[in-house]
Amino acid sequence: MKALDDFLRPTQKELFMELDKMYKGHATVCKDKYIMLLAHLDTVHRSPVRQICRTQDGGIWMSPQGIGGDDRCGVYALVTAYRKSEVKPWLLFTCDEETGGVGAHKFSDMHRKGRLPKGLDGLKILVELDRRGKDDAVYYGCDNPEFEDYITSKGFNMEWGSFSDISVIAPELGVAAVNLSSGYYNAHTQHEYINKKQLDTVVRKVAEIVADAAEPGFPKYEYIERRRPSWHESHRGWLDDMVAAGGKALSEERFLDTVPKEIRDCYEALLDYYTVGELESLRAENGDKAIPMMCEAELGFSYSKYRKDVGKHGEEAIEGEQDRYQGVRLLPDGFRESLQDGRYLEEDLEEGRLPEPPGSWLVAWMQRLWSVRLG
Repeated sequence: MKALDDFLRPTQKELFMELDKMYKGHATVCKDKYIMLLAHLDTVHRSPVRQICRTQDGGIWMSPQGIGGDDRCGVYALVTAYRKSEVKPWLLFTCDEETGGVGAHKFSDMHRKGRLPKGLDGLKILVELDRRGKDDAVYYGCDNPEFEDYITSKGFNMEWGSFSDISVIAPELGVAAVNLSSGYYNAHTQHEYINKKQLDTVVRKVAEIVADAAEPGFPKYEYIERRRPSWHESHRGWLDDMVAAGGKALSEERFLDTVPKEIRDCYEALLDYYTVGELESLRAENGDKAIPMMCEAELGFSYSKYRKDVGKHGEEAIEGEQDRYQGVRLLPDGFRESLQDGRYLEEDLEEGRLPEPPGSWLVAWMQRLWSVRLG
């Protein structure tokens, strides 16, 4: 298995068996392995990938079934980086990350029971490949500034995230960990796509990190638990508003008036899932940007756009059509409009067509980029 296609088409079970066949009894054994790379084998899509659509230059990949870049891009990256590396890293492929990190919890349980190789005690860093985009670095509960500086030196920028396998494994092993971008976008939607060039760039950077970790002077970065703000710190704005109201608890509607307008819709939607206290803790620790990111992670579509259309057309008019809003913010304007007009149909992709966006954008972008062929 070398080509990206080989990692996109199998089911989780089939991919597990292929990887087991590749590495069982054939993996290069090194006395010292200082880094572990992680990715998960499952995707959220119900059907395996049957058709793959590529742009004419091969740079962008999509599928009518959902391309499954989350996290088959990560699996491809691990295998490729391993092949390119002179000193081999540990590889950890987990199952069922999308349903609560099942494989990660199993790994951690086995580690606590002493049922894993002793060599894991020598790990210096953990690197997961399970993040959208091209240069994100997410640390979750790990707060090691020196480690963050090292990852930033490789061209990645710190971002916020809610959960991945390292959220469980890093504190268990006591080793600093990061989740890096692997070139996919619009995860968990049928409009998911892969930027192959960005994925290959990340693979090159990860191979550099593997080589760095093998150097004698490379430090072991410890897992440092992120300090969580005290209850008073995380609720400071809320408490100030209560004082202003004469010490009485504000109603939900009154409290929402104190939330910045640009995140208010998302904040209100999240109140179906979280308490005000939990959301205020999230804002205090990660800033206002965490609210729309968490909203999209929970709801799976662009809620702010959805609410705007509800206000314009009424909720009944778009009832059951929330999937139109999945991932729309990451697509070019003309293509985005086509999605929202309902012209992005599975049969279009199956027959090698993409929807026709309005105006001159069709000529300027569609002809140049979206000349699609089926893989």
